[in-house]
Amino acid sequence: MDIVHTLKPDMELTPVKSTNLIVYDTGDDIVNKNPFIEANTKSVSLSHLQRDCIIPVFSKDNEKTIAHQEYIEAVQESVSKIFSHHRIEAPEMRVSHQIKGRTPSAIYKAAKDLLEHEKTTYYERMAFIIRVPSITQTINGNRLALTIGGVRSYNKENLYSKKSVEKFQVFIGFQNMVCCNLCINTDGFSSELRVSGVNELTGKVQELISNYDAEKHLRELETLTQYSLTESQFAQLVGKARLYNYLPKEQKSEIPPLLLNDGQVTAIAKDYYQDERFCINEEGNINLWNVYNLFTSANKSSYIDTFSDRNVNAFEFTNGLAKTLNGNSNYHWFLS
Repeated sequence: MDIVHTLKPDMELTPVKSTNLIVYDTGDDIVNKNPFIEANTKSVSLSHLQRDCIIPVFSKDNEKTIAHQEYIEAVQESVSKIFSHHRIEAPEMRVSHQIKGRTPSAIYKAAKDLLEHEKTTYYERMAFIIRVPSITQTINGNRLALTIGGVRSYNKENLYSKKSVEKFQVFIGFQNMVCCNLCINTDGFSSELRVSGVNELTGKVQELISNYDAEKHLRELETLTQYSLTESQFAQLVGKARLYNYLPKEQKSEIPPLLLNDGQVTAIAKDYYQDERFCINEEGNINLWNVYNLFTSANKSSYIDTFSDRNVNAFEFTNGLAKTLNGNSNYHWFLS
């Protein structure tokens, strides 16, 4: 793949192993038309998390957890340090599973009579992304921007015990700016980053970003455009995807995992015909880049705590289909 390197003279792209990325800064803002995750989430500001939300504690010793805003700020600090010569956008945050409470002074009030200062709240689950819009590449006519993000789910912590290591998900990859789908692979993803404090969290985030091989990831994404499925093969894929979750345990263990649920497979089948950006072409075929984007679009309906894992699985799965078409993969069950 012929990739042009157009860094400004005083710039360095230290965290990326390749020096062959398209890197430019036009000063133009990328307009985000769609959220990167939907499901039952809502958009919030960093100031709302800082000012309006209480911080959960470990109940046995009353030690505080790392708050959502501290996590975001730690990643922001890491991104700003590593990409110091690049324009970095403000974080985009989505939250779900609001936990409501009240102050002791309002213990006997009816819910409808509570004043704003008597209400407490925090969110059990939070996901965010930070774009670096000056580092981009175009694949199949779609502009991709380097994106770093993370997921925090308090339901993964045992808040009824004493303070222990806390678990986070963090990723670096690209966002397809045509549809705002995220493109994440295993090399840019930590499914369970275990830390005991903010400083340790910052260090591990910086390590993940520094070890990410962007050029390799982009080559793998570009390769998907070189393979296509016929309508018959795609129908076989959808049918087998529906059967997958009902396979006998022993047979299922011999097949690579597919984490999308039945509703998401239905959305993929619908968009195969109806999504103007990634649907079947006039010849009756669909390339694997478009298949991959149908998968990542469907994944936007996942809850926050399963979103990242399913996104990475979509990449592994589509790569497996490409290898199957090339005659070398254990994903052949889905197309046979």
